[in-house]
Amino acid sequence: MNNKEKNMLSYEQELYKKGIKLIAGTDEVGRGPLVGPVVAAAVILPENYFLEGIDDSKKLTEKKREKYFDIINKDAIAVGIGIVDAKTIDEINILEASRLAMKKAIEDLKVKPEHILSDAMKLDNQNIPYTDIIHGDALSESIAAASVIAKVTRDRMMYELDKEHPEYGFAKHKGYPTKLHLENIKKYGVLDNYRFSYKPVREIIDNERA
Repeated sequence: MNNKEKNMLSYEQELYKKGIKLIAGTDEVGRGPLVGPVVAAAVILPENYFLEGIDDSKKLTEKKREKYFDIINKDAIAVGIGIVDAKTIDEINILEASRLAMKKAIEDLKVKPEHILSDAMKLDNQNIPYTDIIHGDALSESIAAASVIAKVTRDRMMYELDKEHPEYGFAKHKGYPTKLHLENIKKYGVLDNYRFSYKPVREIIDNERA
């Protein structure tokens, strides 16, 4: 195990030393897209479990994410998913929607954690002790595992949306505001599951009305 791999377990091992065994890492994906939900995951891994090569999901190829997704679901003590739709994002803002998605993911766990490690998110909306870690998905294995589960889950939702509306190119950009995506919105219009509070979407709607 190299230094990077040892560091990925440092937060967990500090808690193990205190007798805390059920540690849930939690992370969310999908703050930036113009369409679809924000998705969070919570993962409780076995004590001192290590998955070689695990990292922040953004740093992994899609093939590796899919591989780790299956391994994590097989080996984890518990995996929870939390999904907050675009309408709710518009109502409460993306930060609060991300927090809510994490809360839902933690509540979805079949085993209650003793401590939570979150990726830079205050989780005062639940009664379990937590530690929020800046860049946690690159520093904690539990959070990295959650980021992989959340990313693959959301990407699969975007692939399904792409099947329904292939003209938008969701399989390519996953809802993020790429040049192609913005051009397609202008061409084909705004779907119901877009985030109407996001500036690029709002501007397109305003231009259509002008």
